[in-house]
Amino acid sequence: PRPLQKRPLMEDVQVNTSMGTFTVELYSKHAPKACRNFTELAQRGYYDGIIFHRIIKDFMVQGGDPTGTGRGGESVWGRKFEDEITRELKHTGAGILSMANSGPNTNGSQFFITLAPCPWLDGKHTIFGRVSSGMPTIRRLGLARTDTNDRPLDDVKIMSARPLGASNALAKV
Repeated sequence: PRPLQKRPLMEDVQVNTSMGTFTVELYSKHAPKACRNFTELAQRGYYDGIIFHRIIKDFMVQGGDPTGTGRGGESVWGRKFEDEITRELKHTGAGILSMANSGPNTNGSQFFITLAPCPWLDGKHTIFGRVSSGMPTIRRLGLARTDTNDRPLDDVKIMSARPLGASNALAKV
């Protein structure tokens, strides 16, 4: 008999912020590297205490940079990693979770969550999940007052981010 093939488990990650909590469902089938990166960084506590350094009303909220500048952050491998772009996933509305980058194949630790449809980002950013609960928190984040550089006037922080485990993995396979 053939050995059973291991399927990647679908893990949700819960993010507790200074404005409330939200949970993301990860698309490990479409973006296995981005999902592993995000899950492992969350498990290590990498995102704890990091601010959302860029918020643009009706567009997106961006975080994941420990320097808070938008120029920092490392992947779980200590280097940039390649894009995992698929035609199947698009920035069709609010709540899409994507890797932030500075050009092709420059993914690190930074991510963003859309606040509206953003079709111009399709094919440029790896989509690796969506907000599965807590959209009111995402909407609150999107309303934070910002300066002319889209930086929140008052720090909006990720207090903690942790994988919830694979409790629903079998139901989603």
